[in-house]
Amino acid sequence: MIDSHGRTINYLRVSVTDRCNMRCTYCMPPEGVTLLSHDDILSFEEIVAVVRAAVDMGVTKVRLTGGEPLIRRGIVDLVAAVAGIDGVADLAMTTNGTLLGRYASDLAAAGLDRVNISLDTLDGERFSELTRGGDLSAVLEGIDAAVATGLTPVKLNCVVGELTPQSDPRAVREFGRLKGLEVRVIRLMDFETGCFSVVEGGSGGDCQRCNRLRLSSDGHIRPCLFSDISLDVRLLGPAEALRQAVAVKPQAGGPCSHNWMHGIGG
Repeated sequence: MIDSHGRTINYLRVSVTDRCNMRCTYCMPPEGVTLLSHDDILSFEEIVAVVRAAVDMGVTKVRLTGGEPLIRRGIVDLVAAVAGIDGVADLAMTTNGTLLGRYASDLAAAGLDRVNISLDTLDGERFSELTRGGDLSAVLEGIDAAVATGLTPVKLNCVVGELTPQSDPRAVREFGRLKGLEVRVIRLMDFETGCFSVVEGGSGGDCQRCNRLRLSSDGHIRPCLFSDISLDVRLLGPAEALRQAVAVKPQAGGPCSHNWMHGIGG
């Protein structure tokens, strides 16, 4: 698929749920959020149909996201189904890592290739504050499990904002160096103002090279993270929604109204 700006679109990020077992301060408002109903969330069959249509149109790379994808019941079965689609050359997952200790082996056996794990600090107390009660030790256990089961290269996503102590990304980088893991530093984004930057150590945020579409957990193809454009796969059908999303993919992101990452996927 080639968009109107000459970019090859070969990457689909799939949000499998809007739910998460953490409440990170930069992802979710303090008062919480209204969650989607069961009927609003795409079934596994619907997700697989969209991925298959995308692969038929040239997508080779798929990433499962959330919310937190590992809290979706039957997630290993979904991984196996997506991995079984001929043409999926790279199947990855973004996770907060808290459940990887339990699932890493099964995910690898089902066909998951690799994982990105959120790790914003190595200070246990600060981690608990940032995630509103998360357990750093569970994430570290998940990182070790991912490495041990071959979900590599393991990449660490470290989100930083204006008030983030420099010691946090510095410690994460050093942890990654010692463990042989890749580290991506992601500047805190602001949807309302359209403020974002290129990911340090990654390709996200580089509009000129953007090759991705997103499928939200309620079945909307979004051609750009920083845009309110969305195409309903249930209304249009997967192939037509994908075609229209590529056709209207903006040249660059800008201000938009979906302010919280839980609603669109990482």
